Amino acid sequence: MTSVIGSTRFSVLDRSRTREGHDGREALRDTVRLAQELEELGYHRLWVSEHHAVPGVAGSAPTVLAAAVAAATRTIRVGTGGVMLPNHQPLVVAEQFGVLEALFPGRIDMGLGRSVGFTDGVRKALGRDKDDADDFAAQLTELLGWFRGTSDTGAHARPSEGMTVPPFVLAIGEGATIAARAGLPMVIGDIRSRAKMLRGIDHYRASFRPSVWSSEPYVIISGTIAVAGTPEEARRLLIPEAWSMAYSRTHGTFPPLPPAERIEAPEMRMTEKERGYYEAGLVGHIHGTEDQVADELETLIKESGAQEVLVTTSTYDREGLLDSFRRLARVAGLAGT
Repeated sequence: MTSVIGSTRFSVLDRSRTREGHDGREALRDTVRLAQELEELGYHRLWVSEHHAVPGVAGSAPTVLAAAVAAATRTIRVGTGGVMLPNHQPLVVAEQFGVLEALFPGRIDMGLGRSVGFTDGVRKALGRDKDDADDFAAQLTELLGWFRGTSDTGAHARPSEGMTVPPFVLAIGEGATIAARAGLPMVIGDIRSRAKMLRGIDHYRASFRPSVWSSEPYVIISGTIAVAGTPEEARRLLIPEAWSMAYSRTHGTFPPLPPAERIEAPEMRMTEKERGYYEAGLVGHIHGTEDQVADELETLIKESGAQEVLVTTSTYDREGLLDSFRRLARVAGLAGT
């Protein structure tokens, strides 16, 4: 609807969130169907995530799910947001993305993060500990070396060597500095923490070193965006995820998404602490009617100078979610609308 929005790419990260009454198998199929819908609407990418042993998230094997998504689509770029590199050997990650690129040439993205699992039990099961995240920069260098054929082991990644699979760094903590020094595109969130996000972007651009992967900084901002016919309807799309996050912070487990009407029902009682987290979880997202969202996006994109917006919205109401993506596509002026 405006020049700054119209020149910005719009993409989606879907975490394959489970919903009450719907199991993980259905969540994964929902992700594949969503990718097909987003492709028709003209979105640039669909990324999937890596979460281990989380009850509310079915997306645990992102390269496997990315293969299913790519096989079910034709033009949309497909990737990961991200593969958590400290959980894996860089050679294996290179091989996986090499296979994806060989099967779906020119459509695969390699989004990489540095998390190592949410709990001690998960880290133990993965054979990792918290300190492994500190080696992310070295692991990233090793991974990219497999594509360039520069490993000092004498081994070669097949079929990856010589391929160009665009790498992206998820900027959590030191991620912005690592992305800048490696000369890679950066994904940064959350748009709720606007000032912190903008400081991270400024630091990234100031520290960026051109590389064979990227000659100039490339910024993707990520966060929740909900669009509906009224502000109240848009806000209701935020309710399930806000409650789920509040529950996880007070009970130590991340549950499937419940319907908004159950959370709003009089019999739903929250402790004062839960209520505080829940109310905080509803604040700071971009949501509202198409005109309201267009105004907020105009400001956000101008402030950040971002080249791309990665939408991370999750909710129980799948039809409401798809309607939100349709409306956002109109706001963005995407080709499929």
